[in-house]
Amino acid sequence: MKNEHIISILENKPFIALDQDDLAEIRSHAIVCESCRQMFAAAQVSAALLQERAKEVFEPSPFFQTRVLAVLRERQLANEKWAWSRLWRTAGGVASAMAATVVTLAILTFVVPGSQTTELQSSNAAVNSYTAEAVVLGENVSPDDQISDSDVFATLYDSDDEVVK
Repeated sequence: MKNEHIISILENKPFIALDQDDLAEIRSHAIVCESCRQMFAAAQVSAALLQERAKEVFEPSPFFQTRVLAVLRERQLANEKWAWSRLWRTAGGVASAMAATVVTLAILTFVVPGSQTTELQSSNAAVNSYTAEAVVLGENVSPDDQISDSDVFATLYDSDDEVVK
């Protein structure tokens, strides 16, 4: 390793991961080569600094979490274009179904009965053709066979005669 430098050894592995054979080889070469000796010393110093820095415990300021959460909330609010977007995403299907139901009921209420009015008028005429006398006396009288007053009197007086007897 007289003509080879230790750069490849130091660059391929972290300084802490070097085993005893690698360190012995580096030290023996560093005695002969001034640039490799400086590189080895720099690697030792940087490894020591990294170890010391890793031992330090970093404590965030007391209000660090509060500030971070406040910034996150601001970003979330800034991303929402419409304040009710989450609500609409959640209840949009139900609201759409309700609107469709209202439209359907409006059509059934206002449009469909307009086409059935002639049918209803003819059926109402048939229903209204019954007179009070026919309902009271239980007779099925067609609209053409209206009960006259004489029929009513005959029915009334004939029933009284039968009761008296």
